[in-house]
Amino acid sequence: MQRIAVAGIQHETNTFSAAPTTTQHFIEADAWPGLTTGEAVLAAVAGANLPLAGAVDALEAAHFQVLPLLWASANPSGRVEDAAFEALWAMFEVAILKAGPLDGVYLDLHGALVSERYDDGDGEWLRRTRALLGKQIPIVASLDFHANVSPLMVSSASALVGYRSYPHVDMAETGARAVSLLQHLLAGEVLHAAFVQLPFLISMPWQCSLIEPVARLMQVAEQAETGDVVSVSFFPGFPLADVADGGPSLLAYAQSARLAEATAQILAQKVLAAEPEFAGRLWQVDEALSYAKQYAGQGKTIILADTCDNAGGGAGSDSAGIISDGLKMGMPAMVVGILCDPATAQAAHAAGVGGVLSRAIGQGRKAKGEWRVISLGSGQFAATGPFYAGCQMDLGPMACLQCKGVTVLVSSRKQQAADQAMFHHLGVEPSEAEVLVLKSSVHFRADFGAIASEILVVEAEGDHVADLSRLQYRVCKRPPASRAA
Repeated sequence: MQRIAVAGIQHETNTFSAAPTTTQHFIEADAWPGLTTGEAVLAAVAGANLPLAGAVDALEAAHFQVLPLLWASANPSGRVEDAAFEALWAMFEVAILKAGPLDGVYLDLHGALVSERYDDGDGEWLRRTRALLGKQIPIVASLDFHANVSPLMVSSASALVGYRSYPHVDMAETGARAVSLLQHLLAGEVLHAAFVQLPFLISMPWQCSLIEPVARLMQVAEQAETGDVVSVSFFPGFPLADVADGGPSLLAYAQSARLAEATAQILAQKVLAAEPEFAGRLWQVDEALSYAKQYAGQGKTIILADTCDNAGGGAGSDSAGIISDGLKMGMPAMVVGILCDPATAQAAHAAGVGGVLSRAIGQGRKAKGEWRVISLGSGQFAATGPFYAGCQMDLGPMACLQCKGVTVLVSSRKQQAADQAMFHHLGVEPSEAEVLVLKSSVHFRADFGAIASEILVVEAEGDHVADLSRLQYRVCKRPPASRAA
């Protein structure tokens, strides 16, 4: 029985965020499990829509011996502190050396981890892993849809494979695809890689694989996997990391270098031709609220995607400007989630259901009012949507507050609003809201899209900037994708 070591190290780093990512952020659970080691890793990820879970299932089905080493993830935020990066590496290094002789390694990485020292944190992790194991042991990693793939990552790994969906409903499936590549390598096959980096950045809302052009480009990538072409990945990249390798890329593996290169170049030309399509309307808060107020109440919910305060891309999910504006405008049946405000959640629990909090909630342009406590929750519940499928949420004490026509769901830990279970936990039915403000960019579409009559992407406050022309890049030399006339 061949012995395969597995581990997951996940962080999407927004270098424009001033909030550092510490060891504690990796220790605590949120939507995903907290720091876990050894055999406990298997139970922590079992049944979840996570690449590591899918990889473990595929390995066990193929009768490999699975040796779990480490699971570590933290919510997207600023640079990972060096102390945290090195502490995680030390744990991984000890575990992999203790594991004994290995036939292969599978890593569940993000591909956009940036530490204080290393702009290419995932590349450094792969480099060190290769140095530990030598050239002969296959090392295969799955990467996030938003990976900023580097030459170091490609040269250090035996193979890399990326998600195909955003919302990421295929994470577990991608882990299984990575195992398929590992099996090719263990069978003695030589996989030739072709890697192409593209010359522009794609803003997060327009990377959605449910809309064009990404929908058809991902289909092209999938259809290219035929015959001697064993894997094709299109990575739209994470544009909020100001690093040299930030931006979209293509990676193909085939039985010959010529075939891999030809496959990658064909897809590259299709992505380049689609550049003007990577754009859409960003609504300003006042015009989005005015529009929603005018057309709400016709049987379905209008969703305002508060993309700039998306915790899933490194924002604090704590900006209350859009809430304050909604109060001033007298918005009817407007529901906002999820606002991360631990102090307000604590105050709500102290006041109890029916109590009234006279306070300004959130950060930035705070929303001041007489907030009645409608319901309370522990923040611990099972996710039910396709993105967070199989995950046990732990968002700390939560509260549902109401002032005039505005309802706000408050949490103690930040998490993007991408699962209806977050609302149901507090007794709120999202489909009954006339206007639903979600602090998310794209992932919400997987679970909320069906209830929306319209979706407006709103540009409010927050570190998850959608208009990339507003950012001052110092290292990344790729400009934002040009907008269609």
